[in-house]
Amino acid sequence: MKVLYVASEALPFAASGGLADVAGSLPKAIRSRLVGCRVVMPLYESIPQHLRENMTFLTSLSVPVAWRRQYCGVFEAKVDGVIYYLLDNQYYFKRQGLYGHYDDAERFAFFSRAVLEMLPHIGFKPDVINANDWQSALVPLFYHIFYANREGFEGIKTVLTIHNIQYQGKYGMELMEDVLGIPPEHRQLLEYDGCVNFMKAGIECADRVTTVSPTYAQEILDPWFSWGLDPILNARKWKLQGILNGIDTDGYNPVSDPNIVHNFSVEDVEEGKAINKKALQERLCLPQRADVPLIGMVTRLTSHKGLDLVKYIMDTLLTRDVQMVVLGSGEWVYENYFREIQNTYPDKFCYCAGFVPELARKIYASVDIFLMPSKSEPCGLAQMVACRYGTLPVVRETGGLKDSIIDCGNEGGFGFTFKTYNADDMLAAIDRALGAYANKPDLKLLRERCMTQDFTWGRSANTYIRMYKELVK
Repeated sequence: MKVLYVASEALPFAASGGLADVAGSLPKAIRSRLVGCRVVMPLYESIPQHLRENMTFLTSLSVPVAWRRQYCGVFEAKVDGVIYYLLDNQYYFKRQGLYGHYDDAERFAFFSRAVLEMLPHIGFKPDVINANDWQSALVPLFYHIFYANREGFEGIKTVLTIHNIQYQGKYGMELMEDVLGIPPEHRQLLEYDGCVNFMKAGIECADRVTTVSPTYAQEILDPWFSWGLDPILNARKWKLQGILNGIDTDGYNPVSDPNIVHNFSVEDVEEGKAINKKALQERLCLPQRADVPLIGMVTRLTSHKGLDLVKYIMDTLLTRDVQMVVLGSGEWVYENYFREIQNTYPDKFCYCAGFVPELARKIYASVDIFLMPSKSEPCGLAQMVACRYGTLPVVRETGGLKDSIIDCGNEGGFGFTFKTYNADDMLAAIDRALGAYANKPDLKLLRERCMTQDFTWGRSANTYIRMYKELVK
């Protein structure tokens, strides 16, 4: 069986979020199970030169974009045994940043069409094409309209994976003909609520729709989570499936991580975290106390990350004997708030603006409790990474947080969860975690449980492979 994984970003080439982690790890795990899996993505300006030097030019194509045609160069690279195709067009992709340009609709319509146009030229006909999010959601649509009955394209199945349904690729109806070139008889596949909606088209045309956790697959059938697409999803829920993401356990490994001050394993987790904690306290100008519980957050500063709950209980929390660090950037209202809290509680709280990957690793390895109280979270990776470094997670039971973290009140539990989106319930979960921290035998047991959880991509890859095989049998 052969799979072509289509993504707008993938590590190590380009990344802006969790999709890049998935596209950089899942195909490798699938391939290790003797399934042919290759990745295709745009050749962005930001891709580092040392990675470009290892690319091989394969061919050039002329790709239809509505009534005109555009050049596309196809480059090939190999990373960890996985073949990547990088599609070049300097007009569309030689720019700063991956997204947020005025013509993103045209850029990713070109990319989606180019993915299909390149197939006869690479000697790789996939049994399944797995598109991801709105940026490649037109691949199932274009295949259905233009390629399904063309010689050499017969029998390909398509999958759309939704990483975050909030971002749907919604544009004006004027794009239908001038940019997308969709014939009138197929326009109902794209049109939704008076707009062109890329994700809606992918849901309509894909043979299977997956999400990045089982709970999120159920949640997006509800208007509270669906951002308006629940009628479409409910009408097609027979094709909907949730598969929990994993993490790169080789990259996130406290035994070998070069970003942390002192490497450690599950056998010496107490000593290892104590050394890292002291170093982080020193770096953040917090009192270097081994006995005080250190709470951490590594997050984008947006409302759906549960920051309203954090604001509501912050003063109460900081009256306790705790320290806290927040790393992230986003909405100015939260950035300003955390700066004010740092000024008010300089010996207890530190806010680090921006996203510094090296500092994020140090926080995961050093803090005692990791807080992730999201209003919605399709999967989430940070809670799994925290566990990998022996840090107790406090999470709200939503999306992948619910699927990945088992509360200590249950058999084999290793984290602290709360159900309702309520600040007092969150504070109660934090207090339970603080109680576990104060009980050293419990703390050691929970840290060991966290570090031995199976968050590898193997389990996810097996589920994807079963789903692919069901489609092509």
